Amino acid sequence: MGVTLHTERLDLQPFTKDLAQQVTELAGDEAVAATTFVPHPYTLEVAEEWIAEHANWIDSRTAFPLAMILRETDELVGTMTLRVDQKHSKGELAYWVGKPFWNKGYASEAARKIVEFGLNDLDLHRIWSAAIATNPASTKVMQKAGLSYEGTLKHDLYHRGEYKDIDVYGLVKQE
Repeated sequence: MGVTLHTERLDLQPFTKDLAQQVTELAGDEAVAATTFVPHPYTLEVAEEWIAEHANWIDSRTAFPLAMILRETDELVGTMTLRVDQKHSKGELAYWVGKPFWNKGYASEAARKIVEFGLNDLDLHRIWSAAIATNPASTKVMQKAGLSYEGTLKHDLYHRGEYKDIDVYGLVKQE
């Protein structure tokens, strides 16, 4: 599990068991669940099970779920994940940020780095991501990471009692 990336303010590194409680607190916030695909409620057991899978995913190169750790304070900010479809040489960018860290540019900073990692280190042909259409902050992250709007999937997701539109963004290596 030797994947560690660095940005100006963040260390992107594999999750460790000791982060499970912080994951539960940040991902378990109702505001985070309302605008992402994170399940709610998000229990400690769910966090521990999720973290326990990471070594297998990273070793098999099917996903790189990295903890965004604030260098200055060593706090968990959220996750930046790249899920890899090896057959089609593409990766899906997925992320969430804890509410105390919203609107500080951390997700954009981490997304740019993991897109670079996917295109250069993993030699992926395409990187894509999706967000609930009513989450403009996530759309900005994708745009700042170099992904372009590709379309909206109407009523693609049943989320919190209603169907939601999903905006899809992508980047092809040659672009």
